[in-house]
Amino acid sequence: MKIRSITVRNIPEEVHRAIRVRAAMHGHSTEAEVRSILEQAAKPEGRVKLGSLLTSIAREAGGLTDAEAESINQLRDKTPAKPMDFE
Repeated sequence: MKIRSITVRNIPEEVHRAIRVRAAMHGHSTEAEVRSILEQAAKPEGRVKLGSLLTSIAREAGGLTDAEAESINQLRDKTPAKPMDFE
């Protein structure tokens, strides 16, 4: 996995201060706290994954047994998709 870094400019002082306070409350550095915030925003815990949604629809429609669903789940590639590269 290629690690990327970004620079965010013009953050209002009150936002920066709030992030520093939040980081201190969690025992993180400001940078670690920003990474955590970005990860939570990009990959929220309650998000519906397409494969799981399609499996549940097939089960409800009566076209898929629990054993078949588990078999499909075992075959599913769980590696994250690579982002598009425009370079």
